[in-house]
Amino acid sequence: MLSKLVLGAAVAASGAIPVRLANSTAPLLDRLTPADDEFLEELERATFNLFWECAHPETGLVLDRAMETPRSQAATASIAATGFGLSALCIADRRGWLTAGAALHRARVTLRFLRDQLPHTQGFYYHFVDWRNGRRIKQCEVSSIDTAILLCGVLTCRSYFADVEIKALAETIYDRVNWHWLLRPDGVLGHGWRPESGFLRAHWDNYSEHMLLYLLAMGARVHSIPTASWHAWRRPWVQYGGWRYIAGDPALFIHQYSHAWFDFRGQADAHADYFENSIRATYAHRQFCLDLATEFPQYGEGLWGITASEAPEGYAVWGGPSRHGPIDGSLVPAAVGGSLPFLPGECARTLRLMRERHPQLAWGRFGFVDAFNPRTKWVAPVSLGINSGITLLMAENARTGFVWDTFGRNPEVQSGMMSAGFRSSAPSV
Repeated sequence: MLSKLVLGAAVAASGAIPVRLANSTAPLLDRLTPADDEFLEELERATFNLFWECAHPETGLVLDRAMETPRSQAATASIAATGFGLSALCIADRRGWLTAGAALHRARVTLRFLRDQLPHTQGFYYHFVDWRNGRRIKQCEVSSIDTAILLCGVLTCRSYFADVEIKALAETIYDRVNWHWLLRPDGVLGHGWRPESGFLRAHWDNYSEHMLLYLLAMGARVHSIPTASWHAWRRPWVQYGGWRYIAGDPALFIHQYSHAWFDFRGQADAHADYFENSIRATYAHRQFCLDLATEFPQYGEGLWGITASEAPEGYAVWGGPSRHGPIDGSLVPAAVGGSLPFLPGECARTLRLMRERHPQLAWGRFGFVDAFNPRTKWVAPVSLGINSGITLLMAENARTGFVWDTFGRNPEVQSGMMSAGFRSSAPSV
């Protein structure tokens, strides 16, 4: 069978844009094999260990950066990583990785702390906090997007656990968020706020990972924002290697995060089919990496993937297209793991190849390392909770759709999707 990338290159050479059929059928033609599924089970279970071992037992807050040996002293937690961790608890309980009741107990501990002790402003939480007590780290911001990711984990627990207390805790945490507080006059939501300087200048006005933020805000029972806000942000079209798609920042994760919880398959709003859009973005990113092979031979037909991660000089938002950040030939497994539902077989094969070719570099205590460089032998010294999280959740969605199904049972999720105008999209012909 002619590969989609070859097809894309051929179309690009002709100056045309690939037809929808070439992209939208990709997941049906590129399924997981039994060997892929076995590998992903091992990957998920190893990755879950980060969220179990690196969450404080008294607060449930998950470390932003996890080391191979878990810390016991004061350390920085991320509320976004905690949101991934709450969803991870549901996966682990369903798959039987924990003793009976352990996941429920951890979920209760976490949600109690979020409701009663973690400092918040208008229902929004600080981005980084001390994992022991929830105190703000330095002068970090109250973050809208990180709060939204946390809420996705909260609502996943609410739907999964048949527990009255969990449901009550989740509803209080979600209902007290005052979405209007961060709503700008032009209808878009702001990035956040600091007590020292007020509202941040940046706002969510361009396509990115923020779809989950808007959908939660529109679907809320309390303080919901108007439907017009969904249409207020820009959706710029870009083209690379024959693939045309909506994109903002070049980092691949912007096409992944909302899809970890919201099931966009077979649906479209007035602007786009976002699941198909992420398929196209993944193909374009793969081609971008292949095009870098003349400069970095470690990128090749089987190995690709760059997104925001730990880098030799610290955290870097790197990737493409177009080329962005200090690209040095490093590979970021989460770039591939986070795209598993879009190209299941292709991404699974790439991840397996990473481990087979570079077992000492690519694999660690918590599954894949955050990033590694096959040429220099550099390995990221920490694992980012959000990168491990997107890999775990998207692997489970690619295999079973469990997170999509569980999260999607929340009535507010359904309301948000309806408010945005999502309808079943007609099959490609």
